[in-house]
Amino acid sequence: METTPRGNRLHIAIFGRRNVGKSSLINALTNQQIALVSEVPGTTTDPVFKAMEILPLGPVMIIDTAGIDDSGELGALRVQRSLEVLEQVDMVLLVLVTGNSISELELEIARRVQEKKLPLIVILNKTDLRSVPADEPAEIEEKFGLKPVMTSTLRRTGLAELKMTMVRNAPVAWDEQTIVGDLLDPGDLAVLVVPIDLAAPKGRLILPQVQTIRDILDHDAMVYVAKERELKECIATLNRKPKIVITDSQVFLKADADTPPEVLLTSFSILFARNKGDLLTLVAGAKAIAKLRPGDKVLISEACTHHSTEDDIGKVKIPRWLRQEVGGELEFHFSNGNSFPANLSEFKLVVHCGGCMITRREMLARLAKVQEAGVPIVNYGVCIAYLMGILRRALSPFPALQEMMDEIDVDID
Repeated sequence: METTPRGNRLHIAIFGRRNVGKSSLINALTNQQIALVSEVPGTTTDPVFKAMEILPLGPVMIIDTAGIDDSGELGALRVQRSLEVLEQVDMVLLVLVTGNSISELELEIARRVQEKKLPLIVILNKTDLRSVPADEPAEIEEKFGLKPVMTSTLRRTGLAELKMTMVRNAPVAWDEQTIVGDLLDPGDLAVLVVPIDLAAPKGRLILPQVQTIRDILDHDAMVYVAKERELKECIATLNRKPKIVITDSQVFLKADADTPPEVLLTSFSILFARNKGDLLTLVAGAKAIAKLRPGDKVLISEACTHHSTEDDIGKVKIPRWLRQEVGGELEFHFSNGNSFPANLSEFKLVVHCGGCMITRREMLARLAKVQEAGVPIVNYGVCIAYLMGILRRALSPFPALQEMMDEIDVDID
């Protein structure tokens, strides 16, 4: 459970006023003292992400948020940070306390959740403190459109019903997005080109490589792994040609030269662009690279906070290649982790990583923000393939996408 990547977990946010028992509910669901519990209202300030396992859901990411009734200027900022969590989650638990009137605060949360088409579960908590009025569940159902789950974390009642309600409301196949498996038949061969990444912990592959290997094996295909200098020899020693070669984007040109033209070729980053986001939008964003001019602002955004190396792909290589393409200096800005600039309209282009550390919902939310600002967005793999002049080749596994690019006049050659 602890090794399950964050991006592969069901993300569940808990909302409610201060001191309604959100943190106690987390502890009760997991049967562990994970969240800090206090009678003092406002113990939880900024959203807190907690990786855990809730059976029978499996590995999840619980997001404990500040009270939606937090007061003052700082409190308003905390509430805003909590509301931003809705861009990242797959399900929302809204906690009420029996005997408290329903306020506009709870109704506003429900409206926002409905707008984002997220599953909502309303919980009537602390039923041990007083008897639940006979008309209270009916009132909640009338105002929210669903029956509440009644719980007591002290007496540990209602937890089984809550878990089953979460199972019933979990998005269909939320964790079953394929990376490359739908491109392979059982028994097909795939060759992965894996340079030794200096940013990876010693002795390990980086996460996209590991996830791709697992996806190939899950679809009953076979996988061979080679460094870029070994690709040509690897293919030559096979008794039949591989169906696809998947390469690290940084060695696209070498992989293209050593991969037979009849073999599909793409990169990990392009596969993750499809898996976590909208590949059509990201490929269309490549058109903006040709329009860049010296002095333009470019945002390079990574969803994780890995340690930068001397020749880092996002901080060094992509900026260098873009300067060469433009023929002059560009004004680069960088964002990492959960931070995503509010002033997106200032940029001429956003270049985003593959997004292996975030959920599909969060990646799609980022794409929507950039598009709302009217700014083109491309991801690392698509950007590099375009700059190397092999984007059409890199999209060879997706002929329908190539046709769509021709229709909207995007030069992918």
